[in-house]
Amino acid sequence: MTEKVKVVTLGCEKNLVDSEIMSGLVHERGYQLVAEKEEATIIIVNTCGFIDAAKEESVNTILDMAELKETANLKALIVSGCLTQRYKKELMNEMPEIDGIVGTGDFDKINDIIDEALAGKKPIFVGNPVFNYEKKLPRRLSTPRYTAYVKIAEGCDNACTFCSIPIMRGKFRSRSIESILDEVAQLAAQGVKEISLIAQDSTNYGTDLYDSFKLPELMNRVSEVPGIEWVRLHYAYPGFFTDELIETIAGNPKICKYIDMPLQHSEDGILKRMRRPGRQRDARELIRKIRDRIPGVSLRTSIIVGFPGETDEDFEKLKAFVREVKFDRLGVFTYSKEEDTPASRLPDQVADDVKEYRANVLMEIQREISNERNSNRIGQVIDVLIEKYDGRNDVYVGRSQFDAPEIDGEVFARGADLQIGEIAKVRITHSFEFDLSGEVVA
Repeated sequence: MTEKVKVVTLGCEKNLVDSEIMSGLVHERGYQLVAEKEEATIIIVNTCGFIDAAKEESVNTILDMAELKETANLKALIVSGCLTQRYKKELMNEMPEIDGIVGTGDFDKINDIIDEALAGKKPIFVGNPVFNYEKKLPRRLSTPRYTAYVKIAEGCDNACTFCSIPIMRGKFRSRSIESILDEVAQLAAQGVKEISLIAQDSTNYGTDLYDSFKLPELMNRVSEVPGIEWVRLHYAYPGFFTDELIETIAGNPKICKYIDMPLQHSEDGILKRMRRPGRQRDARELIRKIRDRIPGVSLRTSIIVGFPGETDEDFEKLKAFVREVKFDRLGVFTYSKEEDTPASRLPDQVADDVKEYRANVLMEIQREISNERNSNRIGQVIDVLIEKYDGRNDVYVGRSQFDAPEIDGEVFARGADLQIGEIAKVRITHSFEFDLSGEVVA
C-alpha cells in the first residue's frame, strides 16, 4: 500500500520552503501527498519555535494530529522544524505521541526518518542546524502556481538580544547566486511569475560568500530569468541597506516597490538593549532616502512592544514615531521572553497585560495611517496579480506589487474577464483600511 503523506506547515515562509522540499522528497519516493489530514497515514508537522505563541501553536497542532491515530488512518507522526531543533529531548520525553523528529539541518533525510518511524524505532535526526541549500532537491510548491518563495540565505549573525533564530538556524550562510538562479529558472518553467526572496537577513546577502553585498546583483539577475515578472524582497535588515540597493529597486521595473524592513523599535535606549544596529536618526534618514528615490514605495516594518525596560514614555515616543513616519504596513508583536537569550535575563520585564494594551493601541494608530495611505492610491492605475474570482460578488481578487502574499491587503477588480495568475492593470476607485478596489483598464 502506498503511504499517504500530509505536511502541516507552521511559522514563516522560510519554514514553508523546507516543507515544500520535504514534500518533493516524499513524492519522489512514490508516496502520495494528500490535502486532508484524515486521509494521511503519515503526517509531518513542520513547527515554529520562535516565540511563546508559536511554540504553543506547534504543541497543540502535534496533539491534534496525534488524535488521528485513534480516529483515522495515521500510522506515524513526524515532527520537524525549529521546535525540534531546540527542544528535541523535551519533545521526545514528554510527547510519546511523536514517532520521530528531524531538525532544521537534516530534513532532507525525511524518507529515512519515515522508514524508521514506521518500523517503530522513534528516530531522532537533529544535528547541526546548517542545511545545504546548494544541493538540487525536488520541491513541490504549496503556494499558488504563479508565486513562490526562494531562500537566498539561512541563519543569522546579528545576535539581537530577544531572538533565538541563531540557536535554531545557525550562523548566516548565503547561497550561491548560481544555485538561486537555477531554482528560479525551474520555478519559472513551472509558471511562477512572482519570486519572493527571503532570508532572516536578506540585505547581508553575499558578505560571507563573496565578501561584498551582492543583493543588488542577485535581484537584477533574478529579474532577467525568462517568465519572472515580479521580484519581491523580504526581511531587509536596515543596518545593511545600501545606496546601491535603493538604486536597484528604484531602477528595475520588475522589482516590486515594496520593502519589508523590520525596525523593531524607535527609541535608542530600547534599540541598544535589543542590540539592533544604528539609532532612530539612522532609520529616519534611511526611510527618507528610500521614499525620495523610490516614489510610491510601500514600506512595511515590524515593531516589538513591551521589551524589558520599555517605559510609558518610551511607548509614547514610539506612538509619535509611527504617526510621523506613516508606514504603509505595520506588524506589531508583543515581546516574548525566550529562554537562553540575553533579553530574558534583563530586569524590568513588562507585564503581559501592558504588552497587549500597547500592541492594540499601536495597531489602532496604524489602521488610521493605512486608511490614509491607501486613499492616496485612488485614481492611480496599478498592476494587479489576479488570485481568485468571487462569483457571488462578480469580482476578481488580487494583489498589487505593494502587497506581499498572505500578510498584506487585496485589490478587488471589476470590468473584464481575467485569468487567475494574470497581471492586469486596474484603476483604483475606492480605498479601505487595508484593501483597494477598482476597474480593469482595457
